[in-house]
Amino acid sequence: MMKRLFSLCAAAWMLTMALPISAFAAETAAACYPTSVARSEDGAEIRKIYDLSPTDGPAGIPRSDFEQDGFRYTLVDLLKQELPEYEERQHTETVSLESKNKDMASVLALLPQEREFITDDGLTGILTLKLDTVKVDVAGYGSSTKEISATRSYPNLAGQDTQYIPKTIEDGGRTLTLQNIDWQTDNTATEDGYALGDRFTAVATYTGSATSSYVKGYTVTADYAGTVSRINLNKTRYVAIFEGTAIEPVVDIPDAAAAPAPFNWAAILVPFGIVALAGAGLGAALFYKHRRESDESEGEAQ
Repeated sequence: MMKRLFSLCAAAWMLTMALPISAFAAETAAACYPTSVARSEDGAEIRKIYDLSPTDGPAGIPRSDFEQDGFRYTLVDLLKQELPEYEERQHTETVSLESKNKDMASVLALLPQEREFITDDGLTGILTLKLDTVKVDVAGYGSSTKEISATRSYPNLAGQDTQYIPKTIEDGGRTLTLQNIDWQTDNTATEDGYALGDRFTAVATYTGSATSSYVKGYTVTADYAGTVSRINLNKTRYVAIFEGTAIEPVVDIPDAAAAPAPFNWAAILVPFGIVALAGAGLGAALFYKHRRESDESEGEAQ
């Protein structure tokens, strides 16, 4: 009787410990990652493509709901496709690069006639440049500033008085400011040889700045087109289809928001209940044994 009760208690304890371990093992399954993801223009559907090897299984493909760009997506189908041994399709690849010049000779020097490309889902091929798609745009503008200067002469002045000298001048559409004056003496005389006195010439220097803009560079874009292909080595393709539903704005209701979320007492009480039952059974067995020994002792005494 005692051995049977101890066996029951041990089994109950092992069952209690096995529950969280099993849940943890399920959570740590190897995750699979999509080869490519395609989303419809209206956001109503997302297709995730998984190319798995024979050693991989679809169990690791995520199936949980998720939110993205204002939609909540739910898995509605998981399709299995056997990939052909050889796969090919037409493909166009757009390239973009920088150029210092915009003339076609310089641009074509940057664009080889053929280039090898690898698509997002692993197909490769040699694609050819489509000359009619070559486009050159200005990448941006810069500006530079330089100092400029000009001189003006003002002769036959009675004295070295700056009031006769303009403080600013216009030169080539720019306004220059007086910076310096160099005074020169003129020794002049009348026709009969009599001196008129010293006269002066003012050589004034004006300075300013000139700002000009320039093209910093050019952006070249062009398309390459051709056939891409690949050989599939024992790959199995799974397509997970998720349907999206627009997420409605949540209205903040104070009473509902203040209400606490219900606590899951079952997750805590069930394991303890199993242990309690096992303990109760063990206590009953010990009580029964003690009672039986007491009865036997009284019988022997009589």
